[in-house]
Amino acid sequence: MTADWGFPSDLDDVSGEVAIAGVGEADHTKASGRTTKQIGAQAIERALADAGLTPRDVDGIMHTPFDGQQFGADDYRAHFGTTHEMWTSTAGGGMVWAGSAPHEAALAIRAGKARTIVNVFSVAWATQRADMVGGPGEVHAAELFKQNLEVPFGWFPQPVYFATIARRHMHEYGTTPAQLGAIAVACRRHANRTPAAVLRDKPLTLEQYLASPTICDPFRKEDCCLISDGGGAYVMTSVERARDLRRPVIEVAGVGVGNSRTRTYWAQQGDFTATPQVFAAPGAFRMAGLSPADVDVLACYDPFTIVSLMQIEDMGFCKKGEGGPFVEGTTLHFDGGRIPYNTHGGMLSHAYVLGIAHVVEVVRQLRGEAAAQVKDAEIGVYGGYTGPQASTLILRRR
Repeated sequence: MTADWGFPSDLDDVSGEVAIAGVGEADHTKASGRTTKQIGAQAIERALADAGLTPRDVDGIMHTPFDGQQFGADDYRAHFGTTHEMWTSTAGGGMVWAGSAPHEAALAIRAGKARTIVNVFSVAWATQRADMVGGPGEVHAAELFKQNLEVPFGWFPQPVYFATIARRHMHEYGTTPAQLGAIAVACRRHANRTPAAVLRDKPLTLEQYLASPTICDPFRKEDCCLISDGGGAYVMTSVERARDLRRPVIEVAGVGVGNSRTRTYWAQQGDFTATPQVFAAPGAFRMAGLSPADVDVLACYDPFTIVSLMQIEDMGFCKKGEGGPFVEGTTLHFDGGRIPYNTHGGMLSHAYVLGIAHVVEVVRQLRGEAAAQVKDAEIGVYGGYTGPQASTLILRRR
């Protein structure tokens, strides 16, 4: 694998400085008629209740300008009836930033800009899809490069991008549909145990997966993420202050960010079957003083099964090209698997809320309160992804 197609970000060491003190999810549903801001408010309310804090205790908020509808400081004050000043950052939200937001928050807390910071992300894409607007396809179609050099040739939307990548991975490494199916089956099994999951009542076996028709070769619908309404939030503060709050201390042990030089244009990427996790994960593990062998539970941004498989390889849980055999059988299952994976069901079966729920799940696992609980989990990792970037967030129970 060549490394000239991307690079790591240079991050300050924040290991042990900040903790996630509260987590909350909004209701994850099909089209609900709710707005993005209403969903975000519900997630924050639940995160504050989980932490045992009041709205006035929060003096910082992180979100993303991603769709112009996210929950910012003005929305916070209007919803909760507060008037105090708040440190704000648009380097938060979901996707990559669900993993990198704790780094930004740690620097803000270190500099005295805030004491307690909430990171929030929400989507109402299922509701918007009912009106034939919004959603990930529209976001990508707005890219001028894609409009002019990809869409006219039929390379659109996302299932087509990643089906092409999956087919290339199969060509290079011998990856099989059944191996992709093992990821979908593990995620569905976990979702079936998770009350908040959209597909909690729809079991999936490998036989059912293989009998499902392809929608974009080699993908079946079970290889593709949901479209849903929902969101999540988590509250961050210093480790010292977190010790005085109601929940077990879950500290940030390491953060890494990696970048692709070709940004969202996968057609131009030099290493077609790799993700920027090859640049993000090493720095995070180095900061934490840990290795992939130390990880008890892994949650990765999973728009498609192939993205899960590639990140598992690129983060160092197995060698490149060996992801297919690695994920076979029960490797990813919460009860005895080698690396329990997306134990809430991920975006494939839990909800498509772009990674924020993954971080919530890792925190719950480390507290010992998840629905599909991994025994004695102490180290958890979230892998964030957007295509042009990846993040690795390592959390540790104290």
